[in-house]
Amino acid sequence: MTKEVFIKDVMGKPTTISKSAKITEALDKMLAEGIDPLIAVNNNSVVGIVSRQAIAEKLGSKQNSPLAPTAIHVASVVEEEFTSVYPDESINVLIPLLQHYKLVVVYDGDHKLIGQVSAGDLLKKFQPENGIESAIKFQPENGIESAIEKVITIEADERVVHLRRRMLDDNITRFVVSDQGKYIGIVTETDVAVAMRKFRESVKDQHQDHRIRNMIVRDIMTAPLISVDPSASVSSVIDLMLKKNISSVPVVDNGRLTGIITRRSLVNAL
Repeated sequence: MTKEVFIKDVMGKPTTISKSAKITEALDKMLAEGIDPLIAVNNNSVVGIVSRQAIAEKLGSKQNSPLAPTAIHVASVVEEEFTSVYPDESINVLIPLLQHYKLVVVYDGDHKLIGQVSAGDLLKKFQPENGIESAIKFQPENGIESAIEKVITIEADERVVHLRRRMLDDNITRFVVSDQGKYIGIVTETDVAVAMRKFRESVKDQHQDHRIRNMIVRDIMTAPLISVDPSASVSSVIDLMLKKNISSVPVVDNGRLTGIITRRSLVNAL
């Protein structure tokens, strides 16, 4: 990284949500603006962040099933752990931070919120130099045990309750969906959050327990699967992610799933 480039050169305008707002408002804002997470504020002070994953967990919790989604507030899903930088710091500090956080908050000298930086903001300005291979996260059988993220698949007819259990227990945020040996889509925490909201709004409480057990991955996945060939350039992958507003792209070689590229893995490769 060039030392003459600073945080202020790559940061974007902060996107905030009041901690007193409803989580449905937060989810709508995330989807409309293509942002995850949002910065949660209270009286103009940053109190944490709110992510699609946290909203998905809250809406999918049986404990909250009697509550309508519009009755649940952002305060209940705020993650208080976040990190911050100052605009005149070198962007060299961003890479290790964005390896662990989806978003970095930017304060001015008076500790006033003035910006934010995501992996997407950084990748608009900089790209890995070593090609697509440096950003692919392979499956365990490919022998790279140090991979941060793994390509994990799930069958299209698997029940959503089992999907959620795997997400929670193994801290998995995305699955490539397979059906009879073919890869037909992807399911992420965003799909779960949107599906749980629609489900809770349309199904009465007394019927939820039974109906949710009949919901399968095929019902909520994003399809068709957007993927790239191993020969794709880094710039084309980044352009695809930004244009489609997606956080990951599976790599498929002649019908074989060989790995996955994520915004985080691209940052790691810088």
